[in-house]
Amino acid sequence: MSVMEKVRPKAPDPPREPRVTDEHGRRVRVWELALRYLLLLAVLALTVGPFIWQLSTSLKGPTEDIFSSPPKFLPGDPTLHNYERVSETIPVWDYALNSLKVATANVVTNCVGAALAGYALARLRYRGRKVATLVFILAMLVPVEGIIIAQFTTMRELGLNNTLIGVVLPGCISALNVLLMRNAFLNLPYEIEEAAYVDGANVWQRFLRIALPSVKGTLAVVAIFAFMGAWDDFLWPLIVLSDPSKFTLTIGLNYLHGTFANDERLVAAGTIIAVAPLIALFACLQRYFFRGVGEGAVKG
Repeated sequence: MSVMEKVRPKAPDPPREPRVTDEHGRRVRVWELALRYLLLLAVLALTVGPFIWQLSTSLKGPTEDIFSSPPKFLPGDPTLHNYERVSETIPVWDYALNSLKVATANVVTNCVGAALAGYALARLRYRGRKVATLVFILAMLVPVEGIIIAQFTTMRELGLNNTLIGVVLPGCISALNVLLMRNAFLNLPYEIEEAAYVDGANVWQRFLRIALPSVKGTLAVVAIFAFMGAWDDFLWPLIVLSDPSKFTLTIGLNYLHGTFANDERLVAAGTIIAVAPLIALFACLQRYFFRGVGEGAVKG
């Protein structure tokens, strides 16, 4: 080999194509990646599309055609007059306040009751614990329509008919939330509580200072589920309430369909008013929500 061949620089390697990998480090092909994005876009259109359409309809003025083909998502002359008309047609803010009272009470009772029941099912040792867990599982299988007459009769016998307490009481502790808290407590290491027990901590101290702070994510999930269930409930408040001054928002908005059946702009504005608190709640608790899904996941 000559001297020139020895000092000749080595040709650089050809540039490698960028590789797309999944969370396990496996390579993802281009067509698989494209298919995933297409499916995500389809799901996004099905879930977010109706909300965007309602929001656009609520901002359109009376001169715009909301049934044009092809449909126009962006309003030509946006206006908030439809929201003013909703408040002029029905006492929407009074109804929203009633719904907020019911939802807040439902969140408090579910968080407290589900946490206590879940801890008892997961950590305490007593006779009949498995039977109690089975009862909560079976309670989830009973449809609401099958027991709603019994619930109404119970509220009437207790004198809670036509009251907001009667609206809150049947759903104050959900079986699903109890099972979520139970599984979250089961995932905690027993050694932590055993060390606290050796140090002299009683069961309430172990629950409040060790177990409960470790499942904040699942508590956020329970709070979101409880708030959504109480805020969106229509059938039970419709049955138990008869005084219009105590109507919740879902019942009050029903008057928009009857009085202004052809004014879709007014109905859309009322729908956005009802959905806005749910979006705000999820935006505030989303980081705890996704962490809590893993804490309270049902494991075999």
